[in-house]
Amino acid sequence: MLEIIKSGGWLMWPIMLCSVLAMSLIGERLWTLRKSRIIPEHLVAKIWGWKKSKQLTAEKVTTLRKSSALGAVLAAGLVNMEHSREVMKESIEETGRHVAHSLERYLTTLGTIASITPLLGLLGTVIGMIKVFNAILQEGVGDPNVLAGGISEALITTAAGLSVAIPTLIFYRYFRGKIDALVVEMEQESIKLVEVIHGEREASKS
Repeated sequence: MLEIIKSGGWLMWPIMLCSVLAMSLIGERLWTLRKSRIIPEHLVAKIWGWKKSKQLTAEKVTTLRKSSALGAVLAAGLVNMEHSREVMKESIEETGRHVAHSLERYLTTLGTIASITPLLGLLGTVIGMIKVFNAILQEGVGDPNVLAGGISEALITTAAGLSVAIPTLIFYRYFRGKIDALVVEMEQESIKLVEVIHGEREASKS
């Protein structure tokens, strides 16, 4: 493996660095964006139970805010539940925008890696071909070993760049879709809470 990296030239090092960074970010996002962690089940029903039993204290709202992304959104509404439906919805929407932004953390970096690694590979290809043509100018086409070195460098960097970019792009698109789905579900749960608190929905249906 080390020999392949050396054969690819110095551009293999930034490509390998991008590979390590991409794997780290993908692992972190897979762990962080688990649905059970973002949207715990039956959270609205639990909140309604607290309210009915008059156990919905400020301490529980604070704990709820820190427990999950959905908890933070719902807690923002609970703080304003004595106000009108519109005020409660506005506070939920404002917090929801911040939560959605936090869910997208590191996605820009993943997208950048997916974009630049093929370009790094292409740059390696260009540098390798330049070496080939320089070798032809200096020594002609009689020494295949000289030509093979430049061609090998060109092909290795191209393959390495694509090998990093393709899975990174796949995970980038996957995380984008997952975040969109999570945000939609949080919106639905938030609407349930507003409707339950303001008497527009039966608690048993939440």
